[in-house]
Amino acid sequence: MQRCHQEALKKNRVMLAKQLLLSELMEHMVEKDIITAEMVEMIQAKPGSFSQNVEFLNLLPKRGPNAFSAFCEALRETKQQHLEAIILKTTSNLSQGIARLEHHYGSNLPIPVSESCNSKRPRWIEPMEHSLDNGDGPPIPQVKYCTPKFYHDHQHLAYKLISEPRGLALILSNVHFSSEKDLEYRAGGDVDCTSLEMLFKHLGYQVTVFHDQTAQEMQNALERFSKMPDHRDVDSCIVALLSHGVEGGVYGSDGKLLQLQEAFRLFDNANCPNLQNKPKMFFIQACRGDETDRGVDQQDGKEWSDSPGCEESDANKEENLKLRLPTCSDMICGYACLKGTAAMRNTKRGSWYVEALTSVFAEDSRDTHVADMLVKVNRHIKQREGYAPGTEFHRCKEMSEYCSTLCRDLYLFPGYLPGK
Repeated sequence: MQRCHQEALKKNRVMLAKQLLLSELMEHMVEKDIITAEMVEMIQAKPGSFSQNVEFLNLLPKRGPNAFSAFCEALRETKQQHLEAIILKTTSNLSQGIARLEHHYGSNLPIPVSESCNSKRPRWIEPMEHSLDNGDGPPIPQVKYCTPKFYHDHQHLAYKLISEPRGLALILSNVHFSSEKDLEYRAGGDVDCTSLEMLFKHLGYQVTVFHDQTAQEMQNALERFSKMPDHRDVDSCIVALLSHGVEGGVYGSDGKLLQLQEAFRLFDNANCPNLQNKPKMFFIQACRGDETDRGVDQQDGKEWSDSPGCEESDANKEENLKLRLPTCSDMICGYACLKGTAAMRNTKRGSWYVEALTSVFAEDSRDTHVADMLVKVNRHIKQREGYAPGTEFHRCKEMSEYCSTLCRDLYLFPGYLPGK
């Protein structure tokens, strides 16, 4: 959502919280793929209409570039045009204010001019990774192999991971988006895709890549992949999703959202029996909101951030003798950024997260399990800092995270094949 639209909602927040009739409007927002049924339940769990409206208004700015126009359309469809008129008048006043500043000061504004409502396709679109050029694409590091001794010393506490191939991997990478949607070309996205494809191959995985898929095509590809019979004969799987996104979803090339929980559900113990008790890894390179992490000054100031270049921006035993499994287990998912925040991408080097991920996994997978490697990735991301003087992304920060239902240590044991 553009900054001026956020400001218009903010300036009318109390009025909207008091007057908004939410019940029917939310159904329209679900129909438009702006919010999900789960979000509706979360909003309705709040006591009273005022609290529900506040929860909705907290959520709305984080739901992508189409959220504001869809909200205005839903207001008209639910006979609340008077609220739309107030919001649009505020937006117009904000636009005129920026225009007056531009006329008076020229281009020397203290904020990026492209944030203004007058820009048809602003350079700094909020719910996306932000990017800026610097340097050539990074070299793809060579994976270091584990030793037979390390395997024999650690395999008793680890998932079995010795199949050839180690598992199947799927990469869905979107860099081009339909022209009618306000989603920019993901410059540097191809670098991420190539880096991950080579990393997974070097780790012993059979890799399938699809480029620029619509949300439905992504859903179909994930369904086909989850049902592949070859999963029965291998020890793990990997799924990587690279695109623009919002909290809980990633965008297809058509600007529609693929809900992440739907993707994860395809690989749970109920829907993917061929991967029961086997580790399943997910890596999500996409924004989870529109907030740029401005960072804070460290109190003792002893550590310096790494700024290599300019960056933009989860019964009863007597009745059933079979072992029961929880519906969801043995999964680990790495996210490029925290909930509500934007991910950073360099247009030539690729995203901060994928660059750190490929570097750490290539160097450390020989003797470090995946959860500990993702902690090291977090450490790399924590130390990095944007360098883009004159923009809101100068000295910006990012923080990756992961969530896990793994039940054993997940060592990838690269290069080790029993009996060879």
